Amino acid sequence: MLDVLEHASHAEQLALICAHPELAGKEADAGSLTDDSTQEQRGAGLDNCSAAEKAHLVECNRAYRERFGFPFVIAVKGLTRYDIITAMEKRLQGDPEVEFRECLVQIGRIAGFRLAALETA
Repeated sequence: MLDVLEHASHAEQLALICAHPELAGKEADAGSLTDDSTQEQRGAGLDNCSAAEKAHLVECNRAYRERFGFPFVIAVKGLTRYDIITAMEKRLQGDPEVEFRECLVQIGRIAGFRLAALETA
């Protein structure tokens, strides 16, 4: 999968990145995340954000998408909401091409975690 992703066109890679929901975003609010995404975000405590944390996440998501043209993607397994917020704040300052590549790395990590979970199920 990672080899196919690496050799995909830039447009295909961008489409994959853009298919990812925002963390603690409108999909989570609407209950329209996949079961895996719901469990992952819940495991990171994103469903327990205070109103101020939620507002900060919404603003970071907006600023990130505005700056880079795609959603912030991070494999949340093993992270807390505080880790995620810190990563968002840091990555907002990053270079657009570096961020694009980092999103692809994170998608690979997400896929790896999900495949490993299937093996143990």
